[in-house]
Amino acid sequence: MARIVVAMSGGVDSSVAAALLKEQGHEVIGIMLRLWSEPGVIEDDGVERVVQNKCCSLEAVDDARRVAHMLDIPFYLINVEQEFKNTVVDMFYEEYVAGRTPNPCLTCNRHIRFTVMLKRALALDADYLATGHYVRVDDHAFTGKRRLRKGVDPDKDQSYVLHVLNQQQLAHACFPLGAYTKLQVRAMAAERGMTVATKAESQEICFVAQNDYRGFINRYAATATAEQEGIGVGAATATSVKPLITLPKPGPIYDLHGKMLGRHRGLAFYTIGQRKGLGITSREPLHVLKIDAAQNALIVGPAAGLEKTSFTAGKMHYVSGDIPAEPFEARVRVRYKAPEEIALVTPLEGNRVHVALARPQRAITPGQAAVFYSGDEVLCGGIIEE
Repeated sequence: MARIVVAMSGGVDSSVAAALLKEQGHEVIGIMLRLWSEPGVIEDDGVERVVQNKCCSLEAVDDARRVAHMLDIPFYLINVEQEFKNTVVDMFYEEYVAGRTPNPCLTCNRHIRFTVMLKRALALDADYLATGHYVRVDDHAFTGKRRLRKGVDPDKDQSYVLHVLNQQQLAHACFPLGAYTKLQVRAMAAERGMTVATKAESQEICFVAQNDYRGFINRYAATATAEQEGIGVGAATATSVKPLITLPKPGPIYDLHGKMLGRHRGLAFYTIGQRKGLGITSREPLHVLKIDAAQNALIVGPAAGLEKTSFTAGKMHYVSGDIPAEPFEARVRVRYKAPEEIALVTPLEGNRVHVALARPQRAITPGQAAVFYSGDEVLCGGIIEE
């Protein structure tokens, strides 16, 4: 039997994962990470509204402790707020300001859960770090390398957000729920008398209040402005102080012919495909077709302009560690819940690829991940550039 650290969140998935491993006879240790959340704000009524990270709210911590007590396993709450803010939150903000639409779960899984947390697990002499993700891991029959495969529940498969894991991380990764459906997991929780069996799950970004990312951008920018002004006060070398973060800047909105139609608030407040909130009038609906960071401009046009048959992706990560030299065919997913499409993937210099799609895909968005599959196996993934 193995010593296994379970990443607990207070939700039904990680709770059942811990229970299954304990019942299999493993030595199980529960760990929960305390992640960064926005500071509390004073509303007009004078009452402070506390903003909690959804992954580690007080309720979630209580639920996780309760499950750990029921399973009779140790439980630790570890503060990684600063690492999370520096690595995940700042990246999220800066990517939006730069005109890209990031997926912070990718960064969290790579740098927080399977780096910071995995190091803590190994420091406890654990053999594995287990999570409640719906994916499977096994060894390739011929190469012996670790393979990342889809979970059997197509509605819950989370291989897209875990394609960033490398061979060392996968060697210590354990996913007890990959062979089950969500309905089966809830039933297993109910059978064991877990109060989290019917607990709702959130699909929102954990550190963004009310899933309002534009509001978050505003608040984060305001906080940064205050901090940067504070640095400058009384500082003789204020002009040499590097700004903490970049602030959104207004700029022009152009149509496909280069005609200026209006002004935008800042690239951070827009994403590819957006139709509402552009502040311009037109005989036909206009969508954001391109975010031009170099010119600080939005390019808008009809919905037909959102269809693309090719794109490039960079920062490629190959699960096997083997980088292909020749073009290969795969099925690609350009967003977390997007349907897969057949593609020809051609490696380029600089760890980039060109992707030619068999059929057009709508609103392919820079900053999002493109993840490539062969059957149910994850081959690789990268960040969409254009």
